[in-house]
Amino acid sequence: MESGPRYAGMLRCRINRGMRRIEKTGPMAAYEFTVSVRTQYLESQSDPERSSFVFAYTITIRNTGEVAAQLISRHWVISDANNDVEEVRGLGVVGYQPFLRPGEQFEYTSGTSLKTPQGSMKGEYFCVAEDGAQFEAPIPEFVLSLPRTLH
Repeated sequence: MESGPRYAGMLRCRINRGMRRIEKTGPMAAYEFTVSVRTQYLESQSDPERSSFVFAYTITIRNTGEVAAQLISRHWVISDANNDVEEVRGLGVVGYQPFLRPGEQFEYTSGTSLKTPQGSMKGEYFCVAEDGAQFEAPIPEFVLSLPRTLH
């Protein structure tokens, strides 16, 4: 049985097929997804007295490569401030395995619950290009923190 992120709240996703090709300086990789993240503390779903701190994160995945590719699976490393680490692996994201042509993007929102008011997440997506090549798209580490708690 797959373990998923400790989730609280609704899932939403959006695919944008009307994007123009994203121009980059320097050489363009044939196989490349670029990942960006926005986070939000969900105070209404958290219970600090019971060490439950709930966060939402919105991921935008852009195909910044030259070849169309599909996101097949994910791997997350979720850490809290006590150095408790959970690894999560599974197919797709929020029930989707998006296929992205160069310049297209896919956005989704999900969430996780930590036992501490701060933590972080990082990981990678496993992808398969239209021509059969396999590659990983790194998800840069991002911080989950209550507002106004980091210096």
